[in-house]
Amino acid sequence: MNEPTSLPSAVSALLERAGAPGFDAWRRNIASLNGCTNPIHLVGESTVFDTTTGHALHSHSSGEYGGRLLVACGNRRAAVCPACARLYRADTYHLIRAGLLGGKGVPETASGHPQVFATLTAPGFGPVHTRRERNGAVIACRPRSSRERCPHGLPVGCHVRHDRTDLRLGEPLCPRCYDYAGAVLWQSRAGHLWHRFTIELRRELARRAHLTRAEFAQTTRLSYAKVAEYQRRGLIHFHATIRLDGPDGPNTAPPDWATVDLLTSAVRTAAGSVRLRAPGTDVIGLRTLRFGAQVDVRPVTAHGAVAAYIAKYATKGAETAGAVDTRVRATTDLALLPVRAHVLRMIATCWWLGALPPFAPLELRRWAHMLGYRGHFSTKSRRYSTTLTALRTARTNHRAHQRRQTLGIANRPTTTVSHWRYAGRGHSPEAAFIAHRVEGGDTP
Repeated sequence: MNEPTSLPSAVSALLERAGAPGFDAWRRNIASLNGCTNPIHLVGESTVFDTTTGHALHSHSSGEYGGRLLVACGNRRAAVCPACARLYRADTYHLIRAGLLGGKGVPETASGHPQVFATLTAPGFGPVHTRRERNGAVIACRPRSSRERCPHGLPVGCHVRHDRTDLRLGEPLCPRCYDYAGAVLWQSRAGHLWHRFTIELRRELARRAHLTRAEFAQTTRLSYAKVAEYQRRGLIHFHATIRLDGPDGPNTAPPDWATVDLLTSAVRTAAGSVRLRAPGTDVIGLRTLRFGAQVDVRPVTAHGAVAAYIAKYATKGAETAGAVDTRVRATTDLALLPVRAHVLRMIATCWWLGALPPFAPLELRRWAHMLGYRGHFSTKSRRYSTTLTALRTARTNHRAHQRRQTLGIANRPTTTVSHWRYAGRGHSPEAAFIAHRVEGGDTP
């Protein structure tokens, strides 16, 4: 979280606030947000009643907090709210870890079921600058003869050993050769490609086990959890943990034929066989959408490391590829976007294709700021493990119990009646000053 833009004015406003009634409650409300940068403002009141007698035991209103009660925004994206993103990342870690090792309602025996960690990438739509290493040493980006040229007269190779901070990374060697239409359409259908992959993986597993699809469904359940990560070239790839269970999920053992080796091989085959036909053939020609040839599948060994790796990407978005975090509203916005040339071309391609009838179902204009991707960043199958909702509910109930204990009503039958309405969001300068100290670990 950044420091307030005007520190002297924030301190001045804070001193003025400190002399007003209710300062301690106002400060405690901000501290309770744990550093949230964009809290939601609520106006209203809440009353706890004894369900036996009907007597009001405790009540509080927004007036106690300087007129507005602040609650954390809960945004998952680190670029929007680092504090709430850390909590989301921690929840995702425990969700993934439970699916790998057990816990949170998943039996520990599930850790012995066949499990793999798979990465499915996007195909190539034209050569881009990349950082390559071999045996720990950085090698040339794309070694080709300097005499070889593309149809537009630009070199087809690059002999530069790119540094990690090189701004050319992810940029096409020739923007005019790069298939931006194909890249945007692949991106918009990536979620559907994953769905087709899971269907094909079940079919492939059934074939290898010499079962019909109905027999497979009766004996085996495929469970997974995945996240989407943006690459520097602006396209996503999927990281996923995939597990084979018995017919009732992690509580039942998979059949004897279900092994890690069989699952590994089946994932590779299924990923390579998925095909979708892109819309708009009459406009841009035939485009067949598929996953890239680079499919990495390996057995899960370091369970905690895998969970942490997947959770890390659950809080990232298109900004990691250099895109923006707000929607493009008008054509004139394109000229003002603070993005690199390659990202701007992807956004512009979404914008112009999105205006054509064949691509209307893809809502490309709505998702132009995401470079066409409109799927969820983290998803899981129903029986993989616990849910984020369950984790959040448990945390909410725990905090409510702590509050009832503080009020001395933990052992009484109660019900809460609340009336709250939305009244804005964000921090005032003096509140941002306090919130920054909380996030940084200082005592407010």
